[in-house]
Amino acid sequence: MYTLYAIPACDTVKKARTWLADRGITYQFHDYKKQGIDRPTIERWLTQRSWEDLVNRAGTTWKKLPDAEKPTDAEGAIQLMMEKPSVIRRPLIEADGRIVALGFKAEEYGSVFEGND
Repeated sequence: MYTLYAIPACDTVKKARTWLADRGITYQFHDYKKQGIDRPTIERWLTQRSWEDLVNRAGTTWKKLPDAEKPTDAEGAIQLMMEKPSVIRRPLIEADGRIVALGFKAEEYGSVFEGND
């Protein structure tokens, strides 16, 4: 079973959810706005990807942060992601504790989800 971590109003998330639905791929939706995110989950992700990959530095949340609040290391990034989960690149899709997709690109989803559900 897949878990899709995101916020529902994000346009990129909407595209990813439509892509998955069109192919009958089921997933559990984890809404950062309602459920937040915990340290153990972020730490698990950091064993697979760098904090620089997980933090969306092109997004509005990041751009509105004063430079003094922008992390320069993993610990700072963990704190920021827990306080402002909108800064996490989305969607992040996980299966069995492993990140299988980060962001949305239809061609990448095709190779990740082909033959899986």
